[in-house]
Amino acid sequence: MNQGKLVFSQIVDLVHPQQFARCASKYPMPRASKTFSAWDQFLCMLFAQLTFRESLRDIEACLASQSRLLYAMGIKGVVARSNLAYANANRDWQVFFELAQILMRKARKLYSKDSYIEEIDQAVYALDASVVDLCMALFPWARFRRSKSAVKIHAMIDLQGSIPAFVAVTEGKVHDVNALDWIVFESGAYYVMDRGYLDFGRLKSIDSAGGFFVTRAKSNMSFYVKESRPADKAAGLRADQTIRLNGTKTKGLYSDFLRRISYLDTETGKLLVFITNSFEIDALVVAKVYKARWQIELFFKWIKQNLRIKSFFGTSENAVKTQIWIALCAYLMVAILNKTNGLDQNLSRILQVVSVNIFSKDPIHQLFMNDDTRNLDVDNPNQLMFNNF
Repeated sequence: MNQGKLVFSQIVDLVHPQQFARCASKYPMPRASKTFSAWDQFLCMLFAQLTFRESLRDIEACLASQSRLLYAMGIKGVVARSNLAYANANRDWQVFFELAQILMRKARKLYSKDSYIEEIDQAVYALDASVVDLCMALFPWARFRRSKSAVKIHAMIDLQGSIPAFVAVTEGKVHDVNALDWIVFESGAYYVMDRGYLDFGRLKSIDSAGGFFVTRAKSNMSFYVKESRPADKAAGLRADQTIRLNGTKTKGLYSDFLRRISYLDTETGKLLVFITNSFEIDALVVAKVYKARWQIELFFKWIKQNLRIKSFFGTSENAVKTQIWIALCAYLMVAILNKTNGLDQNLSRILQVVSVNIFSKDPIHQLFMNDDTRNLDVDNPNQLMFNNF
């Protein structure tokens, strides 16, 4: 039951306080503020993400205008711009990284029954990275180009619900393919990625772990064909081959057989060449798996359009990573909210509705009902009528 809780508090209830306390205890501050805890910092920054605040001064002003509600929101510390700035710069960003891992596991469990590719029973993951541009003058530690700074978000999402299963935040100059060194691969799972991840030594590590990969082949890939299978040209297939690499370096990095599939995309007229180590699924399913990679592009587009990760409240590396990880926590909390309340809504709509009702005490699910059950003027046919005599 809601019991008169603010919408903000109902969202915060998705995070167990003891779990957060364990995350914070792993990375204590050298000189922690007695009047502004890690929990206070998280709640203020989460409020900023959910209500589209633009700066620390903006956060301070908005919360000060509702000071009588701060305790109900769970904020017990002194909300001041200086406190927020100090906490973001000095409290280790890994506190919120640890919290994001907990929320990822919770969200993935809730979305585990969703099926995106019906032909595959195993988990399917999409990998990609996205650059967040920064100003060189303000963020010199993140130099990316001669006159430009940037950070890069590396992500792997589970296509069952587009929930992140792995995220890393690095400087912009770190190449995308390095993410394959940080992921623990699952046996039987499929990993779909673009040509930026075409490193046969790293792809071999997926194969060795019992996983499957689907990616695009480069035009200069050297190989010979061992076997060709019939291809349904009416469905867009042009070739389905078993190949082995014969390049000077590549044949030493990946000595096993690979599957090469040529597919003509009827929508764009573009010829796509895929390589995979999966020989069991249909060639058209391979093309469908690669097409599903677009979901991670939509994930990056969503977080950049709906969360505050393009402009930052602090200029230090710790402040930037803190803000990104709390933004990802906000995304995961909205996704969890969608399932736990049975909303079945677009996540953007949930965030928009929540943002304008953040200080309301209505049950969250009621905000998305077509009929307002609080309307006392609606006649109830089961209500007894009293006549005046």
